[in-house]
Amino acid sequence: MTSKGPEEEHPSVTLFRQYLRIRTVQPKPDYGAAVAFFEETARQLGLGCQKVEVAPGYVVTVLTWPGTNPTLSSILLNSHTDVVPVFKEHWSHDPFEAFKDSEGIANPTDAFTVFYSERSPWWVRVTSTGRPGHASRFMEDTAAEKLHKVVNSILAFREKEWQRLQSNPHLKEGSVTSVNLTKLEGGVAYNVIPATMSASFDFRVAPDVDFKAFEEQLQSWCQAAGEGVTLEFAQKWMHPQVTPTDDSNPWWAAFSRVCKDMNLTLEPEIMPAATDNRYIRAVGVPALGFSPMNRTPVLLHDHDERLHEAVFLRGVDIYTRLLPALASVPALPSDS
Repeated sequence: MTSKGPEEEHPSVTLFRQYLRIRTVQPKPDYGAAVAFFEETARQLGLGCQKVEVAPGYVVTVLTWPGTNPTLSSILLNSHTDVVPVFKEHWSHDPFEAFKDSEGIANPTDAFTVFYSERSPWWVRVTSTGRPGHASRFMEDTAAEKLHKVVNSILAFREKEWQRLQSNPHLKEGSVTSVNLTKLEGGVAYNVIPATMSASFDFRVAPDVDFKAFEEQLQSWCQAAGEGVTLEFAQKWMHPQVTPTDDSNPWWAAFSRVCKDMNLTLEPEIMPAATDNRYIRAVGVPALGFSPMNRTPVLLHDHDERLHEAVFLRGVDIYTRLLPALASVPALPSDS
């Protein structure tokens, strides 16, 4: 970032830093302060502001900026306000200080990523039951032995998908299915063989996967491990949608035309993680995931997340070109 003093700072940067200082960190985000920030912003800009409490203590704030032709479709800019827990001791500066230093960011990637789909989160808990007993014995049919077989099957699948990604330079991370073992549970003492053990996995399933066949594969791995091995889903998204990235989609046509006019290189990708866009696409809205942050290392949920001031301001310029173009897309047949 630049080393300009506060008196010379671009007002967009000043406003952004004010927002960053709001402590919306989980598990107890200060949602009220974030809502108040947007209310005050709406007041200063003369925008309509609506607050919708979708659950006790969870408020969606909607700022409305009417266009010159209200008969056209609305454009939704959607963002969450909360952030994941931070480990302050691993940050160079207080993560809620919005500190600005004089260092730049070295990253050769000029392209801008735009996400047209995303992988589906499947959170799976495999439970294995077996013969309990004293840990000094060679017991057969134990919960651990059978759970071990399932873990091996799933991690072998993980390795296969990883190798497929590594061997094909045309594939991005979102194009394959990932899985990680995230939780192990079971046992009561060092010298007791437990009757029940479980392992939890976080699958991110690529949108072109046959979901029915994939679930059957998971069930077959459990069955192959032996009797008493079952699985349950803590989360299972079953509605993968893809936003078209060709001229059949007038929104993409307008989006890509602006980027071309600004000499921006776009890299359409499948989002590896899950975002609110999956709900928006599920109701038929052709959502795009776009944060104009090129030349920036990907530090999602990592220590020392940062953004170069020039990249941020360039992003503001990009949005000021994108929004009028998207808001001016002619009425579609489906709008009538």
